[in-house]
Amino acid sequence: MNAPLYNTEILRLAASVPHQQRIAAPMASVEKRSPVCGSRVTVDVDVDDSGRVSAIGMLVRACALGQASASLMGAEALGKTAGELALARDQLAQWLGGERSAVPDWPGLEIFTPALPHSARHPSIRLGFEAIAEAAALAAAKVTG
Repeated sequence: MNAPLYNTEILRLAASVPHQQRIAAPMASVEKRSPVCGSRVTVDVDVDDSGRVSAIGMLVRACALGQASASLMGAEALGKTAGELALARDQLAQWLGGERSAVPDWPGLEIFTPALPHSARHPSIRLGFEAIAEAAALAAAKVTG
């Protein structure tokens, strides 16, 4: 029997997205939108002198899967480099797309296993990871000049 696409843990994560206060003057801000469902995630970041994410602000207007994914991303992204975030984004896309069998190296993403056969849901799940990876890269480029 297949696990339900939406479950208590997904809904709990969707209701507890961290960093929901936007940064007033972020070093970088990126919005990603799913053309399939219209879900949107905007991520603001600041990075420190070593290029590690030091502050995050988010505006999440997404379905429960997009919100849950943004919640997992936000819970672990502080202190990560743009490269680490790009790796997480890429692993997530590969896993959802069937190009990788192992769950990505990011805590909690196994919760999306029931969504693997639902490709229309994948863009929403990827939004937060795509936005923070791009924002962190833009902010890090300002630091390293």
